[in-house]
Amino acid sequence: MSGGRKVNARRRKILAGAVSAAALWPGLALAQSGSGNKSLYLYRGADRDKRVIEGAKKEGKVVVYTSLNLKDSVPISEVFEKKYGVKMELWRSSSEKVLQRAVTEARAGRYSVDAFELNGPELEALYREGLLDEFYSPNFVNLPPSAFPKHRHYAADRFNFFTIAYNTNLVKPADVPKSYEDLLDPRWVGRIGIEASDTDWFGSMVKAMGEQKGLAYFRKLSEMKPQIRTGHTLIAELVAAGEIPLAATIYNHNAERLKVKGAPIDWKPLTPTFGRPNAVAMAKHAERPHAALLFADFMLSLEGQKLLKKRNRVPASNKVDSNLNDFPYQMIDPVVVLDESEKWEKIWADLFLQGRKAKKEAD
Repeated sequence: MSGGRKVNARRRKILAGAVSAAALWPGLALAQSGSGNKSLYLYRGADRDKRVIEGAKKEGKVVVYTSLNLKDSVPISEVFEKKYGVKMELWRSSSEKVLQRAVTEARAGRYSVDAFELNGPELEALYREGLLDEFYSPNFVNLPPSAFPKHRHYAADRFNFFTIAYNTNLVKPADVPKSYEDLLDPRWVGRIGIEASDTDWFGSMVKAMGEQKGLAYFRKLSEMKPQIRTGHTLIAELVAAGEIPLAATIYNHNAERLKVKGAPIDWKPLTPTFGRPNAVAMAKHAERPHAALLFADFMLSLEGQKLLKKRNRVPASNKVDSNLNDFPYQMIDPVVVLDESEKWEKIWADLFLQGRKAKKEAD
């Protein structure tokens, strides 16, 4: 890994396929390879926007690897193409599979991707692999400090916030939990849903509570016989259908998407509320760097952020009002997720999954 940084066992496993491919090119050192795009990525001259747009039009297309599902990413790409006349080619899969593909291709000396729109931890892994470059966008001014890692090689365009959600036909307003402690009320035994892969939320919660107190809390929560399901979208649908009265870990935008359609579901942030960043990043060896920058500019612009809001996603921009981020929150640190995931996944599996490994959802 670049810079001598450690990667835990889970990330080594994620990259295993890519490493086997790299054996065919033992002399390839990704992190040491130069990038001719950095000066463009960081350019701030007065003609910057004009230069980016004209260059992108000459390049003709941008190749984006993303975890954003196609029902959201395709409509966004159509607006981008109509606005700029630049084709957007999407390759969409889970964040882990995007990471594997990007590393495998790079170690084979192939650089197909120009830009990423991906979960924070996987982008952090790509940064440590030496496959991202720092970049600048004039839209950074509208983003909160939590949208950036210290090294600034990616910038959040959207957040996934962990909140509770409940079926409004089954849970009376007076019974809606006001704190995480309320989830331990005996009335919720066997009636709480938890998403199976939310180990980063779990680790963040335990650390926020203090490890001893936090682990004690989650032991009690596991004794509540929660229903474990894979997929935040699925859990939202089960809550709306009345199969699960209350969900302890849900993305609030999934609940909102059903709520606006008239489903009997609502959501509520509890303290502390944690968010998971999803961000845009520049491929260090992008063949179409102007188009990559134009993609990032668009996703972070007010127009792009409003498109995300229209899709009931949570925009990162401070300039786009949304009830989906109008509350105090803390951001899950992708660096900590990457470095400590093995620890928290083991404890989580023992508490909630009978020792089985959590299966990750696609988005």
